[in-house]
Formats: sequence, structure tokens, C-alpha cells
Amino acid sequence: MIRINLLATERRAAKAAAPGFQAGQKMMVIGSLVLVLTAVGVGWRYWALGQQKAEVAREIEAAQREEARLQEILKQVQEFESRRKMLEARVALIDELRKGQNAPVHMIDQVSRALPDMTWLSSLVQNGYTLTIQGQCLTLTSLSDFIGNLEASHYFMRPVEIIDTSVVPNAAKGPELIQFTIRGTFQMAGVDSAPPPAPGAKGGRRG
Repeated sequence: MIRINLLATERRAAKAAAPGFQAGQKMMVIGSLVLVLTAVGVGWRYWALGQQKAEVAREIEAAQREEARLQEILKQVQEFESRRKMLEARVALIDELRKGQNAPVHMIDQVSRALPDMTWLSSLVQNGYTLTIQGQCLTLTSLSDFIGNLEASHYFMRPVEIIDTSVVPNAAKGPELIQFTIRGTFQMAGVDSAPPPAPGAKGGRRG
């Protein structure tokens, strides 16, 4: 009778299969670890990107608030600049009106100061800042002195023009008189700083 020891054969087969089974388990464990680590890495990356996105969103929101604040400040600056220019224009207008009101007084004052002896005025006509003066004098020298005094006062632009001269008899049976018409342009700049009295201006009479 032949006896076959199947149990011993099965044991040897199990022993032979054990190393292969352990290697497969190791590969499975390693693969699982790789998958877990990959999932953890992807999850961490996703979380980090989410944090960066949230930080960028906060920065954008802060920048938008700052832009809105700066826009408001810029608007206020523009309104202030507009009001400043408007006020400066008003001040300039008031100064110009003030000078315009004072101009006739200064005109008469400077003409009176420039008038030499033996010279009389019969008419003063103002057209803006242009002054036309008519009068009489005894000599052409007096007329020349009168024009020179007006120009030296710096209140009248050079030259002061002689429009007309003529000789007329003196009604008082005295020497003949020279009748004249001159024209000059008054300078408002002279109102701000009065110059020293013109040399040779002694004052005179007006008729």
C-alpha cells in the first residue's frame, strides 16, 4: 500500500507561498501610504491656496476702501481749490473796484500837484483812465513844466500828449494867454505806492 503525506506537502506549499503574500502586503501598505500622503499634500495645498485667496480678497477689499477714501479726499481737495480760486477772484475784483473808486481822487490830486505857477485849468474830462485836460498858461515853458511834472509823478504813462495849443487875448487887458489841450493815461499802479513829490511842482491855481 502506498501512503501519500498530503499534510506535509500542504505545509511546504504554505511555507513557499508566505514570502510572496508578505511582499504583496508590503506593496499594498506602501501604496496606501503613498495615496494617503498624496491626499494629505493635495489637501494641504488646497487649504493653503484657500488661505492665500482669502488674504488676497482681504487686501483687495482694503485697497478698495482706501481708494474710496482717497477719492473722497481728492473730491474735497478739488472743492477746496475751486472755492480758493473763487475767493481769490472776488478779492481781486474788490481790489480793482477799490482802486477804481480811488482813481478819480488820485487823478485830481496828482494833477493839482503837477500844476506850475501861472497855469490855470478850465476842464477835466475822464474817460476810463484817460484824462483830457484843458487850460491856459502864460508861456509854453509853463505848459512844458506841467507835462513834465505829470510824467515825473509816475501816475501818468509817458508820453502825455499835447492835443492842441492856441494863443488867445487876455480879457483882463494883460499879456496874451496860451490855451492848451493835453491828454494822458492814468496808471493805477501809482495808487499802491505814492512816489515822492515831483521836482519843480510848486502848485498853482485852477480856474
